[in-house]
Amino acid sequence: MKKLLIHTCCAPCFIYIENDLKENGVLYEDGTREKVSYTACWYNPNIHPLVEYNRRKNTFEDFCKRHECDYVILDHYDLNEYVRYVVENVGKDKKYLVRCEYCYYMRLKEVFEYAKKNQYDMVSTTLTISPYQKHEIIKKVGKMLEEEYQIPFLYLDYREHFREGQKMAREDGLYMQKYCGCVFSIDEGKWKYE
Repeated sequence: MKKLLIHTCCAPCFIYIENDLKENGVLYEDGTREKVSYTACWYNPNIHPLVEYNRRKNTFEDFCKRHECDYVILDHYDLNEYVRYVVENVGKDKKYLVRCEYCYYMRLKEVFEYAKKNQYDMVSTTLTISPYQKHEIIKKVGKMLEEEYQIPFLYLDYREHFREGQKMAREDGLYMQKYCGCVFSIDEGKWKYE
């Protein structure tokens, strides 16, 4: 059975996907499905402030334990490092045009590295359930890392199930955050992408 490592941004975005993977397996672009062994991987050093980071991480861990889902936590938090890198590398004529591209790259690169070291067959992310994320950039970053690590990136578009997943998360009593995560995305409780 193939092994999937799925980057998990938060438990509310994972709940629908985890249920679908458990019940139906992976849905490939050609419409076929395959049962896989999957592990949820927490790596989100972009989340600010630290209390929010810990709340989301603890909610993720509690969810995985209660639902008997295999998981791993790559626990790293350094706000100064994250902000400094964004300031130095994001913007016109810099390495990344928008900060979300760097954020996706930074998180997925760490997940790909873990997948390579631990012999996973493929990598994906729960970011693709959110209609608020930049899906074309997620695909671009995933494919770039696929080439670098020689591990397939599965782009699984779950956007049509976002509301259903949010409902499941509320019913499960999960903590529901009000913004994407980084210090730049906080805008009086609204998600903000520039």
